[in-house]
Amino acid sequence: MSRALALLLVLVALVGGFVLIENGRRHNAEERASIAEDAQREAEAARDLALASERVVVRYVDRVQVVRANAQIITKEIPIYVTPTADAACTVPVGFVRLHDAAAANEPTGPSTGNPDAPAAGVALSDVAGAVADNYATCHANAEQVIGLQDYVRELLRLRNQ
Repeated sequence: MSRALALLLVLVALVGGFVLIENGRRHNAEERASIAEDAQREAEAARDLALASERVVVRYVDRVQVVRANAQIITKEIPIYVTPTADAACTVPVGFVRLHDAAAANEPTGPSTGNPDAPAAGVALSDVAGAVADNYATCHANAEQVIGLQDYVRELLRLRNQ
């Protein structure tokens, strides 16, 4: 009887060991499958993000190119709308030039020096028109950049929420 009991115990131990080994294998296979699924999802998310980034960048670059092209046209038209006669008739005061330059630099003008109504040497009305056109072009390009960044963030959020 003890031999049969010993044989039964060995058999139970073998079956138990086999069950443990199979459970371990199954668990490892499930874990590998889960890791593979996670890697697949991450790869798809990276691909989607790259495509979204490319779309946003292309739209932004296209819009900025339009802004720059329009700015070039406007700059070329300055002599048509601000003629030499207008340049000669309009004296640009030094106070205006100081204020404009301070605003462009985002710095206070500081204390007034001299007569603000005195003519600014070498500054014609057409120069002022050119500076204003350049400033507006830069403003529009910056606005397109912000719109592009907003589009990018919206796309990131959309992809994250999928």
